[in-house]
Amino acid sequence: MDDYRCEHRRQSLALFPSSDAFSDSYKPRFVPVRGMPGKVSPDDLLTHVFERTGAAETDETVIQGPADGEDAAAIDWPDGDGTLVVSSDPISLAASQVGTLGVYVASNDVAVSGADPRWLTAVVLLPGDDGAGGDAADTLLEEISHDLDAAAREIGASIVGGHSEYVDQLERPLLSLTAMGATDRFVPTGGAEPGDAVLLTKAAGVEGSAILAADFGDELAVGAATRERAEGFLDEISVVPEARIVREHATAMHDPTEGGVAAGLLEVARASTVRLEVDRDAVPVREETRALCDAAGVDPLRIFGSGALLATVPGDAVDDCLAALADAGLEAASIGTVRDLGGGEPELRLDGESITEPIEDDLYPLWERADSEG
Repeated sequence: MDDYRCEHRRQSLALFPSSDAFSDSYKPRFVPVRGMPGKVSPDDLLTHVFERTGAAETDETVIQGPADGEDAAAIDWPDGDGTLVVSSDPISLAASQVGTLGVYVASNDVAVSGADPRWLTAVVLLPGDDGAGGDAADTLLEEISHDLDAAAREIGASIVGGHSEYVDQLERPLLSLTAMGATDRFVPTGGAEPGDAVLLTKAAGVEGSAILAADFGDELAVGAATRERAEGFLDEISVVPEARIVREHATAMHDPTEGGVAAGLLEVARASTVRLEVDRDAVPVREETRALCDAAGVDPLRIFGSGALLATVPGDAVDDCLAALADAGLEAASIGTVRDLGGGEPELRLDGESITEPIEDDLYPLWERADSEG
């Protein structure tokens, strides 16, 4: 659910400081809308959303409803046999591979809650006559449906329904997917316990690196081969394989998205009411990510983080988890420790820096600058 996954449009607060980094020829594949989208703040969700959930307050089958940092809802089966995990996500920024990304992103939230993504519904809104009409619209529908099918088969999920229509006001497709799965052990974002170790699979900035390469690569002093490898990171967005391995031991799991690994860590801390102490040097950052972030002047830990799994596990389970992930060919590292608050507020302590407020993704100022100049 990831903070209920609401999106809104907001005004630009700051532009990317390096005025000569990008030219007027910028043509994004991840196309932001004017005004820039983003998550609704935790405070606004608390005020306007979290307490307006219909009958959920008195429904004893609702184990986990909308809450700060939580990835998915959890519902007791009516017969009491297991838990149904449900999550919905939009794909509103991508201009290509929207079907693949839609399946991965929605399914990740179910997987990090301890369930196998099993069923999907897809709402597909396509540009009408004012956008990609006629044969172009048919080609777009063919591409999206093909990608949805292939990605769903890859993770073993069935597409069981949805809705599709053409909308004249759209300039690019807009998808929203709901993923569902069942589990005997629901793993929340808010389950981290003092003394747990913090694990990260793959690396920081996996999705963000692909976005930098696709949207800004031609304007950055980064070699073509590096950019091509980074664009290929989109094939690694799914965290279903590693979640299946780690869930046996995990006290909490989370799918870092907007704001990157740093934002994901803070969301775990807030949801669990703990302090996370993390060593920046322990966080894996790929060579391609480092090169792109250095050239763009952004922090690898603060760009879109989909593709990595954050998990907290008891200290005596760390070696087993890392060994099992390595056996499956998955990169992973222990990057920090869960601590008791000791009377303070939930926080991420990154190399001694205390972070308590929501983190804005470093890519937004880049998009805002390109959008304002376009």
